[in-house]
Amino acid sequence: MTALAGSLFGRRARLRWIHLILGGALAMPYVLVGSVVVGPLTGVDDVFGSLALQLGSFTLGLPLAAVTSLFPPTRPLESGVVRWLCGVEADRLAYGPARTKGEKGRTAAWFTLHLGAGGIIAGMSLAVPPFAAALILLPFVPALRDEPTLPGLFDHTWVLALTPVAGAVLLVALAGCAAGCGALLARWAPTLLGPSPEDRVAAAEARAADLAVRNRLARELHDSVGHALSAVGLQASAARRVLDSDPEFVREALTAIEDTTRRTVGELDAVLGVLRDGDAPGTAPAPTLAADLDGLLRRTRAGGPRVTATVAADPQALPPLVSREAYRIVQEGLSNALRHAGERVTVALRIDVVDDHLRITVENPFGEARAPRPGGGHGLRGVADRARLLGGAAEAGGADGVWRLHVRLPLKGLA
Repeated sequence: MTALAGSLFGRRARLRWIHLILGGALAMPYVLVGSVVVGPLTGVDDVFGSLALQLGSFTLGLPLAAVTSLFPPTRPLESGVVRWLCGVEADRLAYGPARTKGEKGRTAAWFTLHLGAGGIIAGMSLAVPPFAAALILLPFVPALRDEPTLPGLFDHTWVLALTPVAGAVLLVALAGCAAGCGALLARWAPTLLGPSPEDRVAAAEARAADLAVRNRLARELHDSVGHALSAVGLQASAARRVLDSDPEFVREALTAIEDTTRRTVGELDAVLGVLRDGDAPGTAPAPTLAADLDGLLRRTRAGGPRVTATVAADPQALPPLVSREAYRIVQEGLSNALRHAGERVTVALRIDVVDDHLRITVENPFGEARAPRPGGGHGLRGVADRARLLGGAAEAGGADGVWRLHVRLPLKGLA
């Protein structure tokens, strides 16, 4: 019983009722135009004195409503009202003007349906409550029974006893009609006002593009900030151990920490600028293998690890996209070695070009206690994603006490 009362008189039902009343209000100008036509055709001056002529004017006005619904603002306005009053999810509605014939036809059908159902419910909402109230009060107000237009049936006592029940039933029936029409309109709204298949495809492509940008930014943050934290941690640890015995090394480590943090803050600002503004960063260009490899090796060595680098390729000759992604791959490879192997190992980096592919190999020994976890972490997945997006491949694994990261990036026909 409570559920039935909620479906008839609950907040959602009341809002949908308001939506129908608005439709009836919008229908009034079209009814007036229809009455201008019906009056001369029937020879009746007072069209609104006859229910049949009123319905005729209402029927003639609906086609005119369908024509005016072709104006561009109709669909956005109707979608906004349906969203707030009918409780339809926002992503199931279209908020742009109808452009294709199919969209215009569905918008016209919806506008006509809204005004038609709204006009009927609005008329009932004006006529039924006063009549129902009169029926409910009839046994208790003798003056109402003196009305000469009342049929003689109301002179019977048993009829008067039933009139309050009839009045209550009329009110419930009105609420049921309004709730039913509101539910039907809410159900049909996504079909008539919803996005077309082309709009859905465009929205899906936009979401996919946005997700790709966010994933790229997440990789940039992980690689730059993660490497910086690993390097700073090792540099600070090494400086603490020789604080009293080797002040010169401590000075170099602190300088490297300062340089690393300053550079990372710049990269972080650039990435956060993309998140805030949706534009490509213009203040801090992305690091590349050609311009920043030496600085990366210098900052990594300042923390204590011995890094041997063999560069058998000309970084200046690399395509800009490959140079940028290769830098991040080398950065993650070195950062991975620092995290898992420690600062007292030797890390071997080799960069060369074979068969029109740039090859990057990072090797370091690891002990049982510091063996990388199976499958690697987010950084290795990021390396694999970067290689795959360029049409290359990445392999990572350990064997015979050596952890090896090997990446191949094509230099021609980039994906």
